[in-house]
Amino acid sequence: MQNVMAEQQTYSDNGLLLDAREQNVPRGVVTAHPLVIERAKGSEVWDVEGNRYLDFVGGIGVLNVGHNHPAVVNAVTKQLGLVSHACFQVVAYPGYIELAQRLNALVGKGEDFKSVFFTSGAEAVENAVKIARAHTNRSGIIAFDGAFHGRTLLGCTLTGMSQPYKQNFGPFASEVYRLPYPNAFHGVSDDDCLQALEQLFAVQILPERVAAIIIEPVQGDGGFLPAGSNFMQALRRITEKHGIVLILDEVQTGFGRTGTLFAFEQLGITPDLVTVAKSLGGGLPISGVVGKAAIMDAPLPGGLGGTYGGNALGCAAALAVLDLLENDNLLARSNQLGEQLNARLQQLAEKYACIGEVRGVGFMQAVEIIDFETKRPDAAMTQKILDCACQEGLLLIKCGLHRNVVRFLAPLVTTDSQLEEALHIFDIALARASGRLG
Repeated sequence: MQNVMAEQQTYSDNGLLLDAREQNVPRGVVTAHPLVIERAKGSEVWDVEGNRYLDFVGGIGVLNVGHNHPAVVNAVTKQLGLVSHACFQVVAYPGYIELAQRLNALVGKGEDFKSVFFTSGAEAVENAVKIARAHTNRSGIIAFDGAFHGRTLLGCTLTGMSQPYKQNFGPFASEVYRLPYPNAFHGVSDDDCLQALEQLFAVQILPERVAAIIIEPVQGDGGFLPAGSNFMQALRRITEKHGIVLILDEVQTGFGRTGTLFAFEQLGITPDLVTVAKSLGGGLPISGVVGKAAIMDAPLPGGLGGTYGGNALGCAAALAVLDLLENDNLLARSNQLGEQLNARLQQLAEKYACIGEVRGVGFMQAVEIIDFETKRPDAAMTQKILDCACQEGLLLIKCGLHRNVVRFLAPLVTTDSQLEEALHIFDIALARASGRLG
């Protein structure tokens, strides 16, 4: 043991640590960038060699309030001195109840809503499905192409991408049906999707047997594709007509990412259930389902829960995050940053033919990379761009069915100068990847 500890203490560069990672961590867990970070603050991280990077990934949309925000750190530190964990199914504690109250008011906007908390986004999705099935006494679930709903067995089933998520992990959960998701850039219209739903009802499952439709208002891993208000309002009318529960997966879009607290607020609808996670905890693992009280109360006592669900530290962090969103004008900042980012990306699209489309809502923006001759998705070019950006000090990741979309998930506390620096680096990365710059 002493030799192992001594060896650990000698790690002072990325190479040694990544070699140890290769030996000790399975290949199924991918790390996008070949570096190991030692500390972080706001929108910046520093690796073990002291190199600084602009973090425009934010833990994949987890850090809307930034790394190690003092308010979050203080809230968690205070809670750590009181109760770190008790399990809410054993004894209650104030943070869980207060967080439920606040989210119910924010999502329900005057209607009777209730909340239950878990640990991961996948848990929230799975429990939302359980709640919908309990409420309707139906089994069918409809999801969408390009969706991402987690890595559990049901999460993989609901996820609308075969690789890398499904692999050889089946057989998958039954009674899950799939529809195309609106994508104007690739010629999939709202009407196409709605007609596919009618065809699904006619051919595969009667609407009276469908418990829920689950949808991301803006697809995250699927390519930052907004569904749009017309489509979502049509979907809401259909679900209400047939008594189908409408579940909005706001795991990535929630807590200010799209310029409103939740993306559904821009769509003119009220969902039945909303799944939340990621930026709710400001870096701590906490998730939840927030929904109409009559639906949420459908499962019998004991049907919902989890050992770490709504952990006291996570609740404390979440309450601090909600305070920051309310008091620090972060929603307005999201819109401001989003407008600046979109405008600069549009300029870059005019400069580089490999950018096929710039899209997004609020500070949730992305560019789709294509082969400028064939107009087909170019995953290889996308990876080159990411690698070049990392070498220059900017962390980004890809998404999309064909992994050819560069997504921007910088914290909402990003400064104007940091955004400009990041876009300058992105410009250099595009130039180098496309051969304009050596």
